[in-house]
Amino acid sequence: MSTVRDLLERSNRLGSDPANTNYAGGNTSAKGSATDPATGEPVDLLWVKGSGGDLGTLTESGLAVLRLDRVRGLSAVYRGVEHEDEMVEAFDHCLHGRGGAAPSIDTAMHALVDAGHVDHLHPDSGIALATAVDGEKLTERCFGDRVVWVPWRRPGFQLGLDIAKIKQEHPEAIGCVLGGHGITAWGDTSAEAEARSLEIIQGAARFLAEHGRAEPFGPEIPGYQALPPDQRRARAAELAPLLRGLASTDDRRIGHFTDTEPVLDFLAREEHPRLAALGTSCPDHFLRTKVRPMVLDLPATAPLEQVRTRLRELHVAYREDYRAYYDRHATPDSPAIRGADPAIVLVPGVGMFSFGADAQTARVAGEFYLNAIAVMRGAESVSTYAPIDEAEKFRIEYWALEEAKLARRPKPAPLTGRVAFVTGAGSGIGRAIAHKLAAEGACVVVADRDAEAARTVADELRATAVTSDVTDEAQIAAALVEASLAYGGVDLVVNNAGLSISKPLLDTTVEDWDKQHDVMARGSFLVAKHAARVMVDQGLGGDIVYIASKNSVFAGPANIAYGSAKADQAHQVRLLAAELGEHGIRVNGVNPDGVVRGSGIFAGGWGAQRAEVYGVPEERLGEFYAQRTLLKREVLPEHVAHAVFVLTTLSHTTGMHVPVDAGVAAAFLR
Repeated sequence: MSTVRDLLERSNRLGSDPANTNYAGGNTSAKGSATDPATGEPVDLLWVKGSGGDLGTLTESGLAVLRLDRVRGLSAVYRGVEHEDEMVEAFDHCLHGRGGAAPSIDTAMHALVDAGHVDHLHPDSGIALATAVDGEKLTERCFGDRVVWVPWRRPGFQLGLDIAKIKQEHPEAIGCVLGGHGITAWGDTSAEAEARSLEIIQGAARFLAEHGRAEPFGPEIPGYQALPPDQRRARAAELAPLLRGLASTDDRRIGHFTDTEPVLDFLAREEHPRLAALGTSCPDHFLRTKVRPMVLDLPATAPLEQVRTRLRELHVAYREDYRAYYDRHATPDSPAIRGADPAIVLVPGVGMFSFGADAQTARVAGEFYLNAIAVMRGAESVSTYAPIDEAEKFRIEYWALEEAKLARRPKPAPLTGRVAFVTGAGSGIGRAIAHKLAAEGACVVVADRDAEAARTVADELRATAVTSDVTDEAQIAAALVEASLAYGGVDLVVNNAGLSISKPLLDTTVEDWDKQHDVMARGSFLVAKHAARVMVDQGLGGDIVYIASKNSVFAGPANIAYGSAKADQAHQVRLLAAELGEHGIRVNGVNPDGVVRGSGIFAGGWGAQRAEVYGVPEERLGEFYAQRTLLKREVLPEHVAHAVFVLTTLSHTTGMHVPVDAGVAAAFLR
């Protein structure tokens, strides 16, 4: 129907512009009539963005649908602010039909305000006024009586009653600024509500630009200026695994790095320690960034080891402070502490590291702190930044309703929170492995010497592509730098890159031998070496999996270069398992055989060579391999990929080779 279509189009337009609201922040609504299928009579309904949705990508399935008369009727049973939590449960009794998405805490605001369309948003410009110490006066200066100030109140039914009363008492008003929080606007039509929302957002932005000081964060601190881009990225890559390990003390986290100009300028200025300590204000901000960030108190030019030592010290202090914050405000019915590690780490001259349970959560946490910096800049430019107090932040961070929202999230996939680096992932077995690990929740770095192939697979997975020839140590090092900057480090490395040269001994040249061993023996060694350095720095353990071969233990004909290179890889598994075990790093291998369909190696000429050796047509080679196995089954890339995944789940297994060959008795390990 047109009411819902107009609401979704308005929501998508507002949500697609970060100047209007942050990711998954705010909500929009529309009121209208529909036919009740149970009675055939018209019924007044409220369509409102549900809990946890994102305006920019909102679809009809993300709307909660409620009976308007029943939501408004809850005013008669509302028992006051001490009983806010029970009102959200009451919304379930107001749903129309199946109700759509779960109603959010802001549902009451949208239902009780007497307007056909309501927008509640979190724009940086609006929150800057909302968090200024004299925000009420600034709002009046900016808007006159067109926008009304609402003192801070925790989101809930009472806030909805307050705003409904303001709308009634101020018929000239188009909306309000919510202290410490955001803005709300309303209109009789969808277009009017959207226009009024933009009027408030853009009006606040103009006011800040016209009246704000040029350098609200104060003068630069000597030595805290941004490092040159190359030095900055190098230092970030050196610090990322350490920081990810620290931020994963309680729960494994994915990292994200940001070095945009607003972050670097903020950290170069005199006021950043004071402002960072005050923390963020808008509930959406600190729910994702925690009550405050961890801030390195050393200049950008400090020696690396001094920085690393200081970060460890600050992390200990941060955890103690966060535990004290929890203990100061927790009540007997508060949810348990959710972890004491920082979600945001600020490093002057380098940038911001943000952390979350998955890649999107980590990225969004950083985006929210960028919003917070913009808010602080705006507030400080015209006044003094004064966010809501710590006790109120705790009440929201450890709200039972927030706990319920977390409980509604789907159970994480087995590899959620882990970063996989797969070589030779642009095709064949490597591509299948990348797909499998991504499907099981891992963040995947697709490494291949063919840049276009790597990008293609990465696009399929929404993963990260890197160009890496495993025979080139500099390229390997650079690829792992990219992994660290993209996700904070690496947990799971699959040494899959390979080629095959099938010739008898007397036909095998030194060049054949060197090429075969450079890619598989030397290449695997180099990848393992650089990846292990990252894993040790993280302190989170990890997995290294070699895609070896049945030929590592079986002596086949005309196969001297390939078979011996695979045997080298197989023994690397044993050697590294013995060496890296003390760091919790498990090293295992997979021994495939006869993977013809979908294999890049077989398609590149190996298939024709092996078919000639065995005297069968190339198109029948897969069948030939299958018939010589005990199970009489053809092996596919997906079977190898599944074995890699299974190895990542075997927490007490290292130094093992898993055959994926459908049963070749001559290759049994013994």
